[in-house]
Amino acid sequence: MYRERASVIPGAVVWRTPGAPGPAERRVLPDGCMDLLWTGGRLVVAGPDSVAYITSIEPFRSHLGLRLAPGDAPELLGVAASELRDRRVNLDEIWPVRQVRALENRLARGEGIEAVAADLRPDPVVRGAAALIGGGLGVAATADELDLGERRFHRLCLRAFGYGPKTLGRILRMNRALERARAGSPFAAVAHDEGYADQAHLAREVRALAGITLSDLVGRTGPR
Repeated sequence: MYRERASVIPGAVVWRTPGAPGPAERRVLPDGCMDLLWTGGRLVVAGPDSVAYITSIEPFRSHLGLRLAPGDAPELLGVAASELRDRRVNLDEIWPVRQVRALENRLARGEGIEAVAADLRPDPVVRGAAALIGGGLGVAATADELDLGERRFHRLCLRAFGYGPKTLGRILRMNRALERARAGSPFAAVAHDEGYADQAHLAREVRALAGITLSDLVGRTGPR
């Protein structure tokens, strides 16, 4: 069973999936975040997804992850998020091998995965951009609020989130909508409140980004 908890690192989440008795698949929805994974004795970076990522879970192999707040991972890793979009990359392809092996040894001895991000220093402008876009503010208004030109704001989003601000807004809006739908709000009300043209528009966006229907994601088969 998938489990998660709030991290001591502000805005981050520590999650774990235990090993399954047989092969399994898990659908990871795009959320504007990047994860550090500890699996099979290796540290792996999961870049920002632009659409749902289907991951295969090997029998009896557990996964431990640290999901950093949107925009934080590039500050830690020293690499633009756009270079890692829709990719899974071993950390030793980004950081020096000796440094990564030392971290992997620490994790193998039982140290928490948060030790990997101990040097994280979030960029307040990036945090502000994530909060404003995540709250539903438009691209031009967010750039204005941050006192950035739209071109500069677009470059910042590519570096910090892996895609432009319009795509980031679509992804974060879908996640807000899913949270409300899972809490029991009618789909039509969710669509209206989140600024979709109608319920059909919401359904199309979910299908495009998540690869399955809104009903399947929410697990609702009755009236919606």
